[in-house]
Amino acid sequence: MSEPNGDRHAGLLALAEELRPELHRYCARLMGSVIDGEDVVQDTLVRAYVALQDLEAQGLEEMPPLRPWLFRIAHNRALDLLRSRAVRMAEPIDAASDVADQASPDPVEVLMRQEAVKTAVSRFAELPTVQRSVVILKDVLDESLIEIAALLDLTVDAVKGHLARGRARLREINAQAGLLADARPASAAVARYVALFNQRDWDGLRALLADDVKLRQSTYPLRVGSADVGMFFTIYANYAQMDGVWLAPAWLEGREVIAVFKDRADPKPSYMMWLEWTHGRISFIRDYRYVRYVVDDAELSLAPDA
Repeated sequence: MSEPNGDRHAGLLALAEELRPELHRYCARLMGSVIDGEDVVQDTLVRAYVALQDLEAQGLEEMPPLRPWLFRIAHNRALDLLRSRAVRMAEPIDAASDVADQASPDPVEVLMRQEAVKTAVSRFAELPTVQRSVVILKDVLDESLIEIAALLDLTVDAVKGHLARGRARLREINAQAGLLADARPASAAVARYVALFNQRDWDGLRALLADDVKLRQSTYPLRVGSADVGMFFTIYANYAQMDGVWLAPAWLEGREVIAVFKDRADPKPSYMMWLEWTHGRISFIRDYRYVRYVVDDAELSLAPDA
């Protein structure tokens, strides 16, 4: 007997939440941005939920295997975005190199994986898209060559070729890369927001909100309007009851963000916020409190005056 629709939806959501960090590791590197990667993950989950409803409307009771299904949706969505930016690069498939795919890889394989995991997220964007996908799936997520071939609609030999060339190019990129650019001083607007927050001046923060301000918190419904979003500080996120939380201006991928420390003494932030401004007022708040894995791979630098 098949599960009731509600149970299946709940099961999909629960399993999808478990896969979110892994999906983000893939999408962030594919997009070259931890922020854009999370946008793709959120879009993927929405599309998967809609697709499941369509399958049920067609009377199909069997749900596809969740993990490869979600990765395929995420992969296709990311490629759509990359095409729209005109950064996707086509490439010929050369003769494949011999790449091991064993349960106990040799030391060279281990070193290649370690290098890929440590490589800055943004550097993957310098690889052609297919090479990028293959290297991420193999060396970051430890997928098998057969699974990668099925996901990308390639032969195993083609996967080996892309993997060998992608690894070689990534080593070149890492060898040529310099240190992270120094973070710039905080803007006056962000510095004021941070100061008001650290002073627990919630009314002062609400005064900065535009009338049509929007708030996005993970997969929670989008909140719109200063009256609703104004409750973010004291009700939705309940920051008023969190004495230790401390904010600091920071930079990530060339964007000014706000690092959120669970405690001021913590060595690194727990998550971040990202604000958009229009005519000196806050028009959009993106709060990453419920998707803290986003900062795991982030090259986040605190502003010098933080």
